[in-house]
Amino acid sequence: MTTLFVIIGIIVLIGFLIVGIYNRLVSLRQTTNQAWSDIEVQLKQRQDLVPQLVNTVKGYASHEKETFEEVVRARSAAVNANNVKDQAQAEGMLSAALGKLFALAEAYPELKANTNFLQLQDQLADIENKIAAARRFYNNSVQEYNTGREQFPAVLIAGPFGFQEREFFEAPEGRQSLQTPPTVDFSS
Repeated sequence: MTTLFVIIGIIVLIGFLIVGIYNRLVSLRQTTNQAWSDIEVQLKQRQDLVPQLVNTVKGYASHEKETFEEVVRARSAAVNANNVKDQAQAEGMLSAALGKLFALAEAYPELKANTNFLQLQDQLADIENKIAAARRFYNNSVQEYNTGREQFPAVLIAGPFGFQEREFFEAPEGRQSLQTPPTVDFSS
């Protein structure tokens, strides 16, 4: 009879352990989902700001059609990206295109002095900072989630219950460009 109680006790203990691990994995997955939603909100704000920025620059540099088209294509790719990897790649293309747009603005002193352009540029800089913060939070939550699902005994539960590995949101430029220091030019 005591053996039966010991066996039932062990089964109940294992059941509680499984439920606890499952609930922890669910919590980590939800934190990761929420962190990704934060990134999407910031990216959407950035994408919504791009047409205003392009229209402002167009008024001063209407003959730079290729640059404008590149920005519009990059924005479209960013809006239509379906997963973390595609989103990171599309945002990298958008960042590069916006870099060209701002470089173009350097050639037009009256544009650089335009209040609307300066406000849009400040808003974009603010959004870029928010995206960077959201990306750090997301990558941290992905790291915690992936670690949690790979640790023993959670690894025994994660697979059968569909807890898939999550991708990090890598810097759009890639790691190589992060090793190259930026060029600073105060001659303007």
